[in-house]
Amino acid sequence: MVLFRDWLSARQLVSWFLGAASIGLAIEGFRLFRLIGRPTPTATRSTNLPFENTTTLVTVGAYRFIRHPLYASLLALVWCAYLKNPLPITGIVLALGASGFLIATSIAEEQENLMSFGAAYAASKGRKTGQLFRPLWLLILERAEAGRRLAPAMAVNRSQ
Repeated sequence: MVLFRDWLSARQLVSWFLGAASIGLAIEGFRLFRLIGRPTPTATRSTNLPFENTTTLVTVGAYRFIRHPLYASLLALVWCAYLKNPLPITGIVLALGASGFLIATSIAEEQENLMSFGAAYAASKGRKTGQLFRPLWLLILERAEAGRRLAPAMAVNRSQ
């Protein structure tokens, strides 16, 4: 079975990590939508799913760092599946295509959120440390690098 072939190889470990991240983000995202977002029933002709019609902007938990954890969950799942058994050209085209559609959908969702929540969502976008899908580990590395660049400048200022 492909899932367990060379399961300790670097590619498989990354795949397992992405799979676990996908599950965690999905559980956390749906949980917060239900508890804090307080979705309302959809209109009969609405294109939204019931959980999408939130009445309160969710800005805690995973939403504190990533504006779209559910889309990030699907992105992680796509790449988890690809890395489990990468196919030559077909697999990468499918993974890139799915990623492109997920990113495009999240951009459209940004516009819907701005229309639904207005200034509160715009302010939330400005406060969030992560952009659409910026991973937390990348944010930590960026802040560490910024700290290293500031340290020599601060040392020079203190000696003057």
